[in-house]
Amino acid sequence: MNLRRLVLTASLGAVVLSSLATASAIAAAAKEQFFPVLVTRTGPIAPNATPWANGYIDYLKLVNAKGGINGVKTVFEECETGYATDRIVECYERLKGMHGGATVFQPLSTGGTFALTEKAPIDKIPLITAGYGRSESQNGAVFTWNFPLLGTYWVGSEVAIQYIAKKMGGVANLKGKKIALVYHDSPYGKEAIPVLEELSKKYGYTVQLLPVAAPGVEQKATWLQIRQARPDFVLLSGWGVMNLTALREAQATGYPRDKMLGNWWSGAEPDVRDIGEGAKGYSAMTLQHGAEPNSKVVKDVLATLHAKGLGTGPKEEVGDVLYMRGLISAMLAVEGVRKAQERYGKGKVMTGEQVRWGLEHLDLDQKTLDAMGFAGVMRPVQTSCLDHMGSSWVRIHTWNGKKWEFSSPDWYQADASTLRPMVMLASGKYAEDKKLQPRTPEECAK
Repeated sequence: MNLRRLVLTASLGAVVLSSLATASAIAAAAKEQFFPVLVTRTGPIAPNATPWANGYIDYLKLVNAKGGINGVKTVFEECETGYATDRIVECYERLKGMHGGATVFQPLSTGGTFALTEKAPIDKIPLITAGYGRSESQNGAVFTWNFPLLGTYWVGSEVAIQYIAKKMGGVANLKGKKIALVYHDSPYGKEAIPVLEELSKKYGYTVQLLPVAAPGVEQKATWLQIRQARPDFVLLSGWGVMNLTALREAQATGYPRDKMLGNWWSGAEPDVRDIGEGAKGYSAMTLQHGAEPNSKVVKDVLATLHAKGLGTGPKEEVGDVLYMRGLISAMLAVEGVRKAQERYGKGKVMTGEQVRWGLEHLDLDQKTLDAMGFAGVMRPVQTSCLDHMGSSWVRIHTWNGKKWEFSSPDWYQADASTLRPMVMLASGKYAEDKKLQPRTPEECAK
């Protein structure tokens, strides 16, 4: 009888301990904020997209090394997309419910952004598309789950014309000039066209549109057209091996590299390193940052992760242009969570809907950015319910044959008087087509 009671007591104790262990495991899991990472580590985009992914993941690791987001640790999982829209959608569907639910998705693809734009509101998961995606999604009244933080392709196109005008001695000198756009024949590459065409009416230049089929390794016919038309300036909206090919063809046909300007996906180390001196003089826009090897955040990553064998990719790429782009993209997502915690509870895991509120209330002033290690890398960023892009700043850097150097003494900002009507018109048409009722300022205030 005593033996039976002893066995029963032991069994009950084991059940209690097992339940406590399970509860502890659940509690531990509940303290993890899940960040799915859509990557392109294979194919012709991989040389450019891989550093982005490494920077993204390293920042999530750095956050954990510093105690998490007010104690909440980040957890991530990669999904290979090959830069294919159908695979981006597959990854989204597979990852959206894992680890308690996705915090945010960053598709790193404009085509993927188009495909996910109608899924995100249903699943209540924000999309951060820093420097890409749908340019009209700046209007948060209509695109309530899209966040093209820091800038859009329309911003880049308007700044490109400012830059060219400055090189030519003023906007009056644009009249009669020829500007060619060599672009990736995809939703990404086509995003630049509306602004270039709109400004051509205002300033009197002509636009030569030269699409390049993916992956972009065959451009001889394109550059033959450039040699024949002899445009005054060439803009490049490329990605992956397309950029390297374009610069090689420019060199082969004798088109001056100092009359070429890439967008911020066409101005990184993989685009020029193999050409070296042959790409000297080529310039590209930056999404605020360039290569930032001397920044505090990079030194933190090297000391905290790579020095201990915990880094994601090669140590040598830390601080490169696209590594920084990925790192900053992760930082924006993390700060969206941190901001959401201010309202919904510090030290708690945030839902996608709560993170959307956080992303709509970002207020990263310079003091905060500097303390986070981004001094000299970024300028302040503020968003709102109606403005999902926030502050957008652009610099120009130029390849000197060995490395990128900032070549514009000033920061550029796009002319809102040109872009805002375009954003409102395009987003209004989207709302009408999808039968959406845009949010009002009163609804935003709730």
